Amino acid sequence: MVKVGIYGASGYMGSEALRVLLKHPNVSVEWATSRSDVPIEYYHKNFYGRDIHFVKPEEATPCDAVFFALPTGLTTELSKKFYEGGSKIIDFGADFRLNDKGEWERVYGKKHPDWSMAKRAVYGLVELHRDEIRATDIVANPGCFSSSSILALAPLVQENLIDPQKIVVDGLSGTVGAGDDLDLALHHPEIHNNILPYNVVDHRHSYEIEQELSLLSDKKVIIHFSSCYIPISRGVMTINHTFPIETVNRKNLLELYQDFYKDEFFVKIIDLPKDKQAAWNYLPYPWIAAVSATNFCHIGLDVDERRNRIVVYSVLDSIGKGGALVGVQNLNLMFGLAEESGLDFYGIHPY
Repeated sequence: MVKVGIYGASGYMGSEALRVLLKHPNVSVEWATSRSDVPIEYYHKNFYGRDIHFVKPEEATPCDAVFFALPTGLTTELSKKFYEGGSKIIDFGADFRLNDKGEWERVYGKKHPDWSMAKRAVYGLVELHRDEIRATDIVANPGCFSSSSILALAPLVQENLIDPQKIVVDGLSGTVGAGDDLDLALHHPEIHNNILPYNVVDHRHSYEIEQELSLLSDKKVIIHFSSCYIPISRGVMTINHTFPIETVNRKNLLELYQDFYKDEFFVKIIDLPKDKQAAWNYLPYPWIAAVSATNFCHIGLDVDERRNRIVVYSVLDSIGKGGALVGVQNLNLMFGLAEESGLDFYGIHPY
């Protein structure tokens, strides 16, 4: 059994990791921390009666691996003693996501606590970095929008089918992505029946997307990304608009995507045909609800041949494939377990 600790389990990301790891056949959850003195049910009523108790951070004991769900900058400082003691580190935050120190410090507005740790980390998008994740001791879990958009665009960028500097991404997010901090815009009367644009230019996830896609191209990839909160709790959708540099059609692109992800259990390409008799088509495209509480990403696409545009829709759960559950997938890789271990379940319907 792999002994695991969760540092920062009172929030949504930490609790989602706890929920799944408690049923993982190869994992023993040794502890979950919170600085609060209240029972776990105060934050997470789904654990009522499960006899789980938070421990104080200073009471955390050595483990094979530790998940960190902390504000930016804290993971580096607080994970060091675990890392030096032999624990593998999986960070749900942004401490290790970018490869350029100067860019990281500009984007996050602070000095990085220990860049040597960031240099040893591997970006935890399994579909692009599987072998590196197997070999590393530090994983930087991707941002939720980042995972969705990178998976949506990777086949097009790698095959040089699109203009890499003219990519427009619209991101729609459920409110769990904002965490559990109180904010007027996320108060129920404000978000209900509403759509709230936020960080509409220079969003932090833009840099992850550009970094990872540029590794697949011989040119610098530029992303024009804007985001909105929508009145759902969990899940993200990215709508990725690209402009082909040669003639393409939907059938051929679906074949490209199917081939690119043919060995990926957690990425599903929606290839249902369009109904030419339907007044409006929706079946060929992914739905956020279908992937809720799972580690799946669903991708669908279409081609506007008249206007020379490819649009790719990609959905995943903000704290599933976009967070805690891909962290579990990374854990499986790091310890030589089957990737699907503890994660082989589908969403509920209706959600």
